[in-house]
Amino acid sequence: MIYFRNVSKAYRTRKGRHLVLDNQSFDFEIGHNYGILGANGAGKSTLLRLVSGAEPVSRGRIERRVRVSFPLGFAGTFNGYLSGRQNAKFLARAYGADLQKVLDFVWDFSELEAYFDMPFNTYSSGMKAKLSLGLSLAIDFDVYLVDEVTEVGDARFRQKSAEAFRSRARQSDIIMVSHNPNTIKAYCDRGAVLNNGQIEFYPTVEEAMKVHSKNMQVTDE
Repeated sequence: MIYFRNVSKAYRTRKGRHLVLDNQSFDFEIGHNYGILGANGAGKSTLLRLVSGAEPVSRGRIERRVRVSFPLGFAGTFNGYLSGRQNAKFLARAYGADLQKVLDFVWDFSELEAYFDMPFNTYSSGMKAKLSLGLSLAIDFDVYLVDEVTEVGDARFRQKSAEAFRSRARQSDIIMVSHNPNTIKAYCDRGAVLNNGQIEFYPTVEEAMKVHSKNMQVTDE
């Protein structure tokens, strides 16, 4: 289980204070895959970083009683001056994983070839996502945090990513952010809608999508 208790999260922007969560309490239950919906700027990626511990709360507390991955697609996970291989070694040691097994998997999966030994900050956004995805899949987690990452690369790589994630989903849970409703439907059995600092959970993805669509219509008016 992952518990949020009276959590608030806000940060400053050029337009003023932006509220992501406003004194919210909720749980991510074991045995379910959650799809997080919300408008652009609602704070979906920030929510994933809160779940992982990569970003602190403004107020409240979060308890993780499962092994949670770093957010896939979050560049802050990696040191830009280290190579892909060096980043992989660091994370493998940090999570207590088998070093050679991780390196072999990431080399094969990411298809970075010579770039695997080049600095991370020389990578394109797609290459960064491939390294992030490969490293996450190389380490065993109870919950995987996914931010659009399964949609990078060409059709063949996307298919490979989808198959790898389906394999992981049979033994682990997923919390996913995606703008593609078909991706959410393919992986998730529960939905949540983040809107104006509030998050609401629904027993099906379809129900969450209906609420999200209504919210977007109100925003457009």
